[in-house]
Amino acid sequence: MSDRSVALERLGALFLQHFHVEVPSPDTDLLETGMLDSLQLVDLLLLIEEEFGQRISLQAIELDDLRTLARLAELVGTSAESTPDARAVLNHRG
Repeated sequence: MSDRSVALERLGALFLQHFHVEVPSPDTDLLETGMLDSLQLVDLLLLIEEEFGQRISLQAIELDDLRTLARLAELVGTSAESTPDARAVLNHRG
């Protein structure tokens, strides 16, 4: 199973457990459909930090990065060591 698939599965479970929402597909727009509101967006960032052990720099992301499970999986599935762009987005705690 690829890192992206694992991240998608974990994100889907996170949404179900914490927001009580089952996301129908990885490409469903979470904001446009109302599945995720602005307060939940803040919660989501905290949950990602807890679940994936990664802190997301708000200055380095766009709102579109948080719209779908697919985009979120790309964000959390990117290793901080893989590219300079990833290092700007994800800061591992440690």
